[in-house]
Formats: sequence, C-alpha cells, structure tokens
Amino acid sequence: MARQAIARKTTAAKSRSGGEKGGSDQVQSLARALSLLNRIAESPDDGATLTDLAQQVGLPPSTAHRLLLTLEQERYVRFSHDRRIWTVGVQAFVSGCAFIKTRNLAALARPHMRRLMEESGETVNLAIEDQDEAVYLAQVECRQMMRVFARPGTRVLLHCSAVGKAIFSQASDKAVAKALHRHGMPRLTPKTITTPAALRAELQKIRIQGYALDDEEHAVGLRCIAAPIRDETGDIIASVSISGPMARIEEDRIPILGRMVMDAARAISSEMGASAPKIDKLT
Repeated sequence: MARQAIARKTTAAKSRSGGEKGGSDQVQSLARALSLLNRIAESPDDGATLTDLAQQVGLPPSTAHRLLLTLEQERYVRFSHDRRIWTVGVQAFVSGCAFIKTRNLAALARPHMRRLMEESGETVNLAIEDQDEAVYLAQVECRQMMRVFARPGTRVLLHCSAVGKAIFSQASDKAVAKALHRHGMPRLTPKTITTPAALRAELQKIRIQGYALDDEEHAVGLRCIAAPIRDETGDIIASVSISGPMARIEEDRIPILGRMVMDAARAISSEMGASAPKIDKLT
C-alpha cells in the first residue's frame, strides 16, 4: 500500500510537471505566432516571404512555417501562391475593427475630418498613442495632386511629429522622459528637435496656443499641424492633424490652419463626451 501511494504521488507530480511544461510551450508558440503576424503587418511591401519572416523573429524556417499554417487556418494570415509571400488575413482585420468599435473614435471623427479637409484643402490624419509613439488610425486625403500619404498603422515618434507632440502636450515630464528614453530623439531633418529641453519648451508652447507644428521636422518640405482630442474625463486620447507641402502651408497660413485644426479637435472631443477646454492665447 505504501508503495502504491508513493507511485500515485510520483505520477501526479510528473503530470503536473508535464502540464506546466506544455503550458509554457503553448505560451511560447503563441508569442512566436504573434511576432510573425506583427512582422507581416509591419512589412513595407504588405507581405513577406517565409525566409524573411523566419530571420526577423529568429526562428528556423520549418518552425515559422508551422506557426504560419496555424495562423492561416484561423484566417489571421494568408499565403499568396503567385507572389510567394505571406500577408495579413481577414480575421486580423476583423479583430482590429473590434478595437476601433470599442472606442468608436474613427467613426465619430471621420465627418469632422472630411469637413476639415474641405476647409483647409489638405490631407487630414487621426492618430492615437501606443507604446510612447503616435500611430495613424485614419486619414482623409485631399484632392491636390501633391499630397501626403500615411497608411493607417504607421508609427511616428513623439519629438518630430505634430500628432505626437499634440498627444504628449499634457503628459508629465516623467512620461515624456520615459518615451524619449525608449525611442531616443533621432535627427530626421536639419530642423528636428534633438534635445529634451527644446522639446519641453515646445510642449509648453503647444499647451498655450492649442496646436502643435511639425515644421519640416519629420520630412523636408512638409508641414503638419495637429491638435489634441480629449475624452469625457478631459484626458488626451488622440490628435487630429492636417499635413501638406510647405508650398501650400505657408508661414502666414499656419495660425489660420491651426484654428481650423483646433475647431475640428474640439468637435471630435465633444463627440467623445469632453467639455470645451479653455485655451490661452499667446501674447
């Protein structure tokens, strides 16, 4: 009887150990599969080959292929036999749309974005914050031959983008420092802000005037003007912007366009339940 009891305990211990190991393997497989999906979504060519994906996530091609087949079965990815690349599947789009529906921000903002595009004649963008970066959520393109295009999902850094500076304009110094520590302040153009002190001064200016300006800081020849969007608690949850070439967004138009963008931001904020903020004017 004693031997049987010891045997039962040993079997149970092995079962628990195997269960923990199996669970760990499942978590690892899930993490790897999600990494593959993220690499596909971030691909500049809207897809990637098996070899490229395996190298990017550090997996043997056979392991990457097995995980991709599982994602394909669930319709999160799909394989193009003609181009021999893996692309994002319809289920990933459905899941992404579920996030948008929870906030309904894009749907509420789009009529105001269209109106702003008509009034300004420039492309209008909607951005949110994710992992201390600004991520474009939606865009309404202008009718001009020369226009700026930012695909939804594109990420831009805080220090060199109007949408990022607008979102972080009310952030604490600690939060701004954390974002800068995480991503740095790379110089993208001769006008890019590259010091924390200069950025803090810029954010203070935005808090006073109500809108942010990217004056060729992200790309030479382009300007962008953005204003923050708030929710019912008054917290900044997003930003709306207009972007275009300097030939159209001239120096004397910036204050006029800034007021247009602020009006659009206040209208979207109102849709989100926010009360009208008080904005001080520059002296």
